[in-house]
Amino acid sequence: MSGTDRGDHDDRAVDDRAVVVGGGLAGVTAALQLADAGLRVTLLEGRPRLGGLAFSFKRGDLTVDNGQHVYLRCCTAYRWFLDRVDGADLAPLQDRLDVPVLDVAHPRGPRLGRLRRSALPVPLHLAGALARYPHLSLAERASVGRAALALRRLDPTDPALDGLDFATWLRRYGQSPRTIEALWDLVGVATLNATAEQSSLGLAAMVFKTGLLSENGAADIGWAKVPLGDLHDTLARKALDGAGVTTALRTRVTALSRTGEGAWRVDTEDGALDAGTVVLAVPQREAHALLPAGALPDPDKLLDIGTAPILNVHVVYDRKVLKRPFFAALGSPVQWVFDRTEASGMSDGGQYLALSQSVAQDDIEEPVAVLRAKYLPELERLLPAARGAKVRDFFVTRERTATFAPTPGVGRLRPGPRTDTPGLHLAGAWTATGWPATMEGAVRSGLAAAHTALEALGRHGEHPLREAV
Repeated sequence: MSGTDRGDHDDRAVDDRAVVVGGGLAGVTAALQLADAGLRVTLLEGRPRLGGLAFSFKRGDLTVDNGQHVYLRCCTAYRWFLDRVDGADLAPLQDRLDVPVLDVAHPRGPRLGRLRRSALPVPLHLAGALARYPHLSLAERASVGRAALALRRLDPTDPALDGLDFATWLRRYGQSPRTIEALWDLVGVATLNATAEQSSLGLAAMVFKTGLLSENGAADIGWAKVPLGDLHDTLARKALDGAGVTTALRTRVTALSRTGEGAWRVDTEDGALDAGTVVLAVPQREAHALLPAGALPDPDKLLDIGTAPILNVHVVYDRKVLKRPFFAALGSPVQWVFDRTEASGMSDGGQYLALSQSVAQDDIEEPVAVLRAKYLPELERLLPAARGAKVRDFFVTRERTATFAPTPGVGRLRPGPRTDTPGLHLAGAWTATGWPATMEGAVRSGLAAAHTALEALGRHGEHPLREAV
């Protein structure tokens, strides 16, 4: 890449050029939106692939996702993204929410419960499942209904909620430690990457109101039946090419600055580009390092946005040990287990399971041998068929900064897409989307950044998801 474009065209031509820094879901979304509006877009990504932290890699004959990612029917922005890259059929949704929950610590032996919705209107759609949920007492189940009704009355955008933790609020509404563990944290840990004690009430209220208390099918679960790289890299690149976006991989941006003509200069290790619009769609610490002076009133707030790890444990057995596509566990360090056999391309009669372990601060740096000694016996406790099976492969993937930490007070640290410098916009799941760090939040941030950029250019095209802004 060279800087030969600089000065070769008039100012209007520079205004029509946009550079997106970062090729995760936020950056790809922003690039597609800007290109669809007629801008000449260049997408710069330092890695050799697109997809950010939701990607795939090869391990022998397997194609492995770095971590298990799911989405819900209420994730309208991510569903738009799947449609835009022609991948919706490859990541279908459940017909109806159905989550098997296995408790292996019950005094009378392992007990299987299910969280399933009915066709009844909200909130009755979950009443039957809650009434039959074996992991809570009758009194605890009744208390959940009362807390859910109180939750429906909360406004997740109320700044006062950001400073409170979810656990304190739950206890205020009569939720026992067991209820928090077996229900609220079962969902919250997977969606927020934090326990109720560690979660902002505002973000928790947003998750539960939107997912469980908004529409009947809002919490139906979807996940990729193919490797994530097929969606977030291969199909995304095809969509970018079709939109006329120039994609440069293995291209690290080193600096952003304003030119004398008021345009943006984007320096990379290979050269420089000029553009009228820049979308910075990288993690918060990288964004802080690249932001020019004056772009944000207090840029150091970005450094105060904490991060939280996710560990994924991958086990390949020589035979089928799990009949269901996935389940959640109680009474075990194992959290969620997914069958990734078909998606990985495995076809020799064995089975490949992926364990998704959020809030993984205690395990994230443990050696593989220690994790093997911890998790294989737990899988045998959960899955009797695993007790006689041979383990062909065991490995882990670690995302030490998988998400921003949704701690109380984080809302005041998250900036919106606009900066104080004309032409520069921010995207990323860590920005002020109202959502936790999810694929949905990442896409929403890309849509918001593109929308504000186009608005600044006087281009008011049709927004694909008006409520996402």
